[in-house]
Amino acid sequence: MAHVLETGLEFMDSNNPHNLPMVRGYNIINGKLTNSSDGNTFKSINPANLTDNLGEFPLSTRNDVHDAIDAARTALTGWAATPAPTRGQIIGNMGRLLMEHKEELVRLQAREIGKTLKECGGEIQEAIDTCLFFQSEGRRLYGQTVNSELPDKELFTYRRPLGVCGIINACNFPSAVPFWKMIPAIICGNTCVWKSPQDSPLLSFALARIMHQSGLPDGVINLVHGKGSGAGQYIVDAVDEGLINKISFTGSTAVGKAIGEVCGRNLVSCSLELGGKNPLVVMPSANIDNAVEGAYWGGFGTAGQRCTSLGNLILHEDIYDEFMDKFMAKVETTRIGDSLHQNDVLYGAMLSEKYAIDFLKGLQMVDSDGARKIWGNGRISKENTPDNFLGNPSEGVYMWPHVYVDVTEEMECFHEEVFGPVVTVVKAKDFDHALHLANASPYGLSSAIYTNDRLEAYRFKTGIKAGMTGINNSTTGAEAHLPFGGVKGSGNGTRESGIWVIEAYSYWHAVNDELSGKLQLAQMDVDEIEIDEAEVDWSCLT
Repeated sequence: MAHVLETGLEFMDSNNPHNLPMVRGYNIINGKLTNSSDGNTFKSINPANLTDNLGEFPLSTRNDVHDAIDAARTALTGWAATPAPTRGQIIGNMGRLLMEHKEELVRLQAREIGKTLKECGGEIQEAIDTCLFFQSEGRRLYGQTVNSELPDKELFTYRRPLGVCGIINACNFPSAVPFWKMIPAIICGNTCVWKSPQDSPLLSFALARIMHQSGLPDGVINLVHGKGSGAGQYIVDAVDEGLINKISFTGSTAVGKAIGEVCGRNLVSCSLELGGKNPLVVMPSANIDNAVEGAYWGGFGTAGQRCTSLGNLILHEDIYDEFMDKFMAKVETTRIGDSLHQNDVLYGAMLSEKYAIDFLKGLQMVDSDGARKIWGNGRISKENTPDNFLGNPSEGVYMWPHVYVDVTEEMECFHEEVFGPVVTVVKAKDFDHALHLANASPYGLSSAIYTNDRLEAYRFKTGIKAGMTGINNSTTGAEAHLPFGGVKGSGNGTRESGIWVIEAYSYWHAVNDELSGKLQLAQMDVDEIEIDEAEVDWSCLT
C-alpha cells in the first residue's frame, strides 16, 4: 500500500516475524494528517495472525472530533455551492482511483479483518460501483417545476443538503458501507465526519487518502479514529450540541436505538441500518441442491458476520431430511483458513477477538435454550480442529461452523441474532406456518424463499415483513443500485444505495416565485369555477 498512502505515510520499526509493514496512521482533519490531541493510540491487529500488527492509530479525543466537525462546517458553504456535476466528477475520480489500486486494497482489507480475498474483491468493487453510479447522479439531482393555481406565478422544488453528517460504520464491510453513506452525502452537497471502525483503521485511512487524491476539497470528508464509546459517542453527543445535522449508523440494534433517541429529541435526521435474524424458507417444490448452496453461503460466508447472514433456516417437513443430509455434507467439509495463504477457503478468521468473544456468548444462549447441536465446537485450536481447517489455528481467531436443530419459536435463539458462523434450523408444517415463522422474529432486514411454485413466491414476497427478499436466492447480496435496509428492529426505514438514498441526505426546498407584482393568496384568490346548473334530460339514454 506504500504508493497509495505515500503522502505523509510513516512506517514504524517492527519485529513483525512476517516482515509486513506497520503504519503510523493519522486522523485526516481539514485535509491535514493529525495525531490525537493527547497522544494516545491503539493498534490494528490481523485477526488471522495475531502477531501481525498493521499499525498504530490515534485514539481520538472529544477535541479531535470537534476539530473535525469545525472543519466540516467551514467547508460546507463552499461544497454546497459547488455545482453538482462537478461534485460528481470528483466522485468519478474516486472510483477510478479505487480501480487503479483495487488489488492492493483487497489484500489490505483481507489482512486487516480476515475476510477472504474473493469477498474483499467484491466489496471493493461495490465501492467502485457506488462511485460510478453517483458520478452521474450529479447531473440528475432533479427538482421539479410545478404548475401554480394562480396566474403569473411559478413554483419550483430543489434538493438541498442537510449539513454536516456524522458517519459511523461497522468493520464487517469497511469499504462498501462507508462509500454507501458518504458518496450520496457529498453528491448532495453535505460534508462528513467519518469515525472509522476500530478494527479496520488502516483500510479507512487508505480509502480517505484516495478520496482526497481525487480532488476533494479539504474539510469535506474528515476521518477520525477511535472506539465507538469514544470518538463515535462524541459524534453522537455533537447532535445534542447542535453541531451535527445528520447521523448515519450501521451496527447493533441496541446502539441504533440510543442514537435514534438522541436524533429524535433534536429533530435531526438519522439513517439506522441495524441487525437481522434473516429467515430462509425451503419449500417442497424447490430445487434442493440450489437451496442448499444458498443456505450454506448465507449461513457461513464471511464467517456469518453479515447483517444479512442466514439466521433461521425454515424447512418444510416434507423435504427436511433430504435437505439436511445434503446441507450437512457441505458443512462438515467446510474449508476454513487465511485466504492470503490458503486457497479455496469458504471463510477466514473472525473480525477480531471481540467478535469472537461475543459469538461464543451467543452460542451459550443457543445451548441454554435447549436447541440440539449437530455440528460445531466453538473456537478452533490445535486440540480442536475440523478436518478441513488449513494453517495454524493458534495464529488467529477462527471458529467452527455450527448447526443447531429442533429450534422452536419459543426459544430466545429463534429471535436473537448470533453474529458468527451458526445456523438455527426450524421445521415448518406448511407454507402458512413457514411464513408465520419467517415474520416472527423482531427483525426485518433480509429474507429468502426457495420454491418453484409461483403462487408461493408471490405470497411470500407480499406477506414477508422485511426490507429485502430473495426468491430462489440467498439472504445475502445486494447490488449497488438497489435500496438496502430493513424494517422492525433492523432499521428506521431509511435506505442505503441507489437513487432512494438521496432522500436520506437532502431535503426538499419549495420556492414560490411571484411574477405578477402583487400579493396573490393561494386557496383564497383562486377564481371559482361555477357548475353549469342546466337541466339535462337523461331519459333518452334508457
